[in-house]
Order: sequence, then structure tokens, then C-alpha cells
Amino acid sequence: MIPTAKCLARGPGFVKRTADELSRLSKLAWNMETLEVPTKPFYLLNFEHEDVVKGCKTIADRAVGGYSTASLDYVPADLSTNSPAHARFHGTISTKLPPNWRIQRTGYAAFRNQDRRWIFGGLYWDMDPYAFLALRVKSDGRRYTVNVQTDSIVETDIHQHRLWTHHHRIASQSRLSDGPLEPLSDIPPALADFPSSDTISTYTTTPNPDSSGWETIFIKWNDFVRTNYGKVVEPQTGMVTQRVKSIGIGLTDRVEGPYDLRIHRMWATNGLSKEEMDEERRICGANALGASTTESRKEAPSLVDAEDKGLDRFRDLKGLQKKDGGE
Repeated sequence: MIPTAKCLARGPGFVKRTADELSRLSKLAWNMETLEVPTKPFYLLNFEHEDVVKGCKTIADRAVGGYSTASLDYVPADLSTNSPAHARFHGTISTKLPPNWRIQRTGYAAFRNQDRRWIFGGLYWDMDPYAFLALRVKSDGRRYTVNVQTDSIVETDIHQHRLWTHHHRIASQSRLSDGPLEPLSDIPPALADFPSSDTISTYTTTPNPDSSGWETIFIKWNDFVRTNYGKVVEPQTGMVTQRVKSIGIGLTDRVEGPYDLRIHRMWATNGLSKEEMDEERRICGANALGASTTESRKEAPSLVDAEDKGLDRFRDLKGLQKKDGGE
């Protein structure tokens, strides 16, 4: 197939993506990597590179006449604080309605990568060989949501999961009720404002947050909830992980005021290698990969001591391969 002039006119990004994808597929075939569990991280959005930040787009209600703003800026590395180069997602949320009477709801902002294309049309990520989506973030504590869009029959469907962090702020118990703090029954646990007491949907490498504020969150791909225009779709169907179209983060808590979220990377993984563990401690602090962590005031397994929860893969991928081979 010969690329048309229209395709080539899309710029160097189009040509580079085509070359990178052909190179990746060639390596997969040559090394027969699809026959075993991938042991290396698959970077989806690596914001250490400024062009990746520029390749994303922001969305806010300002597009329909609202007053919320959204920006995604590249922040260079700061060697003095071990802070990596990253993207800064920031702006202001406003619930003020525009004069247009057709607009009934505002107060949202988000970003995601641009639709990717190559010589054969749409370019998608195949996440089927990976168990987790990992995000290294520095949060201000607002209720962000991770959004994943696939090449599905209903184009407006989005799979979502709450981004819970150690800095996650929730309404005080007195504001919610006089009883125990529990999520609303009609909201899936993955989208609740705070984790339920009996559900652990995400894992963190940092049991005791470091002063740097950086932490890495792991979300199982099959824990995402399918939604459409913000509403949960029933019946639920599994995500088409073989054809992931875009990934991003949104803020829809409708709490007026500024927000500020830093994102280093977003990647697919089956575990952490020794090199990745060293990087984790360098960026997230000496407390990273500790022995225990707490989610929603409940003791929960960390990534390195939760073998009974099926997370022993996070100890060392080499050990995981050896164990699997002996069974």
C-alpha cells in the first residue's frame, strides 16, 4: 500500500507513528513475544517528551459556552528535587451556566491523546497481554477519573475508573451522614467518590506518601466501567482491550475552583522489573514499594507483599516467569 499525499500531509508525526508501529510489529514477530507474558512496560503516554504533551487535546465546558478552563503544559525535569519531566493538567472549574438555555450542565474538564493514525488507517493499542494500567501522578486530591475509549460499536462509550490517590479528598463524614462512610449503592465501586470498605480496585506503590507527592497507581483493565455521556451503561460488557483508541483523565466533580494534577507517565504493565523499582524509589521516595498501604481507612496489600492477592508479579518479573514455567 502506498500512502496518499493527504496522509503524508499529516506531518512527521504520521510518518513516525507508521515507522514505529511497523518496527514494533516486526520485533514482536521476530522475538515471538506474543507467546509469553510481556515483561517490559508498554508506554502509552510518556510525558517526559514534550511532543507527547503537545499531541494531547484538552476538553472543557467552555467549548459549549461554559466557563471552566483546561490546560495541559509540559514541565521540564527538576534534578534538584528528583522531579521528572511531566505534564501539568490544570485550570479552573466553574458550574456557572451560559446564556444558552440548551446547556443544562457545566463544570467539567479533561484531556486525552489525539486519535492516532498510520498508513493502514486508525492506530490502536493492544492491551490484551497486560493486566494493569499504571499512572504515575502527583495529585491535588480532587476526584479525577481515568477515561479509556476503544474502537467499540457505540462510539461515545467510555470506560472509566476513579483515580484514587493518597491525597484523595472526600467529603467529611458529618457532611454525608451520621452513619458509617459507605458509597451509594447505585454507583459502581470503581466510580465511587471513595473506595468501599470491602473493595480494593487500585494498588499503590507508596504505602506512606513521600513529601515529593509522586505516587504510582495500578488499575486492572477489567475493573473499568463502561459509561455513555457520564451514565453507567447496562448491561456491562468487557472492554475491547485489543483496540484501545485513547486514554486520558477527566474532572467532573463540579466543585468550583482551581485544580492541578501532574502526570509523569501512563503505561500498561504486568509488573515492575528491578530497574523500574529503582526508578520508583528515586521519583516517589524511599517509602515507595513498602510493606503496607491504607485505602479508605482499611489495611490493604501493597504491591510487594500481596502474593495472596495475585500481585506477586510485582516483586520481579524474572521471578514470575520462572514460577510460571515451573507450574
